[in-house]
Amino acid sequence: MASTSDNGVLLETRGLTKRYPGVLALDGVDFTLKAGEVHVLFGENGAGKSTLISILAGVQLPTSGEVRFAGAPVTLDSVRAARKLGISAVFQEFSLVPTLTVAQNLFLGDEPRRHGFLDRAAMKRGARQLLGQLDFPIDPNATVAFLPRAEQQMVEIAKAFRSELSVLILDEPTASLTERETRRLFALVEKFKAAGVAIVYISHRMQEIRRIGDRVTVLRDGRRIGTVDARSTDEDRLIEMMTGRPITEIYPPITWSPGEPLLEIRDLTTAGGEVRGASMQVRRHEVVGIAGLVGSGKSELMRAAFGLLRAQSGSVHFRGREMTNARPRQLLEAGMFYLPPDRKEEGLILSHSSNANMSLPALRRYPLRRALGLLSNMARNQLSEATARKVQLAFKNLGRPVAHLSGGNQQKVLFAKGLVHEVDLFVYDEPTVGVDMGTRSALYALVKELCETSSGVVVVSSDLPEILHLCHRVYVMRRGRLVAELQGEAIRESNVLQHFFGEDRTA
Repeated sequence: MASTSDNGVLLETRGLTKRYPGVLALDGVDFTLKAGEVHVLFGENGAGKSTLISILAGVQLPTSGEVRFAGAPVTLDSVRAARKLGISAVFQEFSLVPTLTVAQNLFLGDEPRRHGFLDRAAMKRGARQLLGQLDFPIDPNATVAFLPRAEQQMVEIAKAFRSELSVLILDEPTASLTERETRRLFALVEKFKAAGVAIVYISHRMQEIRRIGDRVTVLRDGRRIGTVDARSTDEDRLIEMMTGRPITEIYPPITWSPGEPLLEIRDLTTAGGEVRGASMQVRRHEVVGIAGLVGSGKSELMRAAFGLLRAQSGSVHFRGREMTNARPRQLLEAGMFYLPPDRKEEGLILSHSSNANMSLPALRRYPLRRALGLLSNMARNQLSEATARKVQLAFKNLGRPVAHLSGGNQQKVLFAKGLVHEVDLFVYDEPTVGVDMGTRSALYALVKELCETSSGVVVVSSDLPEILHLCHRVYVMRRGRLVAELQGEAIRESNVLQHFFGEDRTA
């Protein structure tokens, strides 16, 4: 492990600034990282977190300012230079080569050789040994392209552990991991922390910050707002530091006046066993939350209700009609809208414009066509503009390919797809994953409007503040089962976390 400065600081930035044409991404940021600590970077999208860690990892050079390692100034002008100091990063966007095997990816650029030739056997042995040490159940011979995203995340993490570490940077590392995989990662973090490794951790999940963080540095608009203790600073204070607004301006109060039942799920078990014996109800004019860790079955429950997963037993009733194993189109036409958690893979056609994406669900049900069935561009544009106002999407983005939009604007387009025809029940599965608080505030305002005017809303979320502040009733899932139903004063952090990890019971 590298030596530290007299005050225990291993890595430090002083006045770090990064300018792009027309953008000041970092503005004089001072940051200290101590050996043996987990230091959380917290902030909205565009706050400067990614820019800061990319400089520390040697991906980019700062415009001005200084980086110091173990008390001495250093120039991190390449990833190789950073890794020579033991600085390794696991970014949110994977750097894996999909056509290569797990072993080949782990040793890429540092392949073992024997008599001048590539030693494939040594590579596989080394990969198997590393994955075994990390307790990652992955076949070293598997081609990365065919691995699920969670296992690709594990391979990315394993790459960082190949070298002698002094600083480990983790950017939203649990986004694709199950509860068990997350526990395994946190155990590794604690192990390396105990060995003196300094860890920079980026996460939007409050429960993770308190669970493993020591200090939190909040960035906003490229500036450092402050550094606070992770365990003694409450979420309201962190959100206010991050956004510059009190939490009441982020999560609007939503009137609860429940009407007739819209969705009733009775003893539902999915064919693959992801959900077992689940029963729940959603009524008009209420926001119902489904909370749980990744892999708990919360997403699979609503995918089964929408016909995306097959039910083995039990039933789904929507507006009084049995619709067990109905096709998604039938449920959409009956008045249910499902927003998937992965907007890029399932929700949007990235090469198409925002206009085309937003109007897609309305092509069969809205008068968008002229004589002979031809699409009316004027009618489609009018519909898209009216819908864009509801989600606060700037008109200039309507003609742009969705792939060119920010994550927040992509999510607004996804929300807008549900607003182009009549919907009685909106099911939002991880509705704000990867978007900043400004965008969240706009989307939460929309949830309030939908609930109070005409519809019921289901929010499936791993984001605890979202569940605590938006929902009138909360179901908690663990290991495929609904283990609690909470309402009113019972919807508090301690209760929800108890059911995430504790004994099965209802409240």
